[in-house]
Amino acid sequence: MRDGARPLAVFDLDGTLSDAGHRQHFLEGRRRDWAGFFAAAADDPPLARGVALALESAEECEIVYLTGRPERCRRDSLAWLERHGLPRGRLFMRRDADRRPARYTKIEVLERLGRGREVRVLVDDDELVCDAAERAGFRVVRARWAAAAPALKDAQEREGRT
Repeated sequence: MRDGARPLAVFDLDGTLSDAGHRQHFLEGRRRDWAGFFAAAADDPPLARGVALALESAEECEIVYLTGRPERCRRDSLAWLERHGLPRGRLFMRRDADRRPARYTKIEVLERLGRGREVRVLVDDDELVCDAAERAGFRVVRARWAAAAPALKDAQEREGRT
């Protein structure tokens, strides 16, 4: 670890900091509209509990954002974070063609981050990601403050899109 480096607090976006409930309809039915789902993310309302935890964590930690959103959503995601007053931080996103479940892609990033820095906490709403992170030795806060979104959970696991 680098001397003097602040520990990292890693935050998910959808369902942790942003409320994706208004765009769930894009994932219902046989043909999921991923373009519509991600385009509507710019209009997500913030989740007060997640935002408060990120602001509180920023007092002691460097904030890092880790999302299953594809790389093509970077500009909108960064604008959303800034618009809602979240701390500046690196944003790790899924490669556009990567369809693996988040429980694999996010743990890879966490392990890479943990090789050079203390990862103090991961805050995420995906139970499978949280379980995998705990098995890998990371401290986890399970973001259970958003309404459950069955279509999103199914899509996350089956299609590895977010």
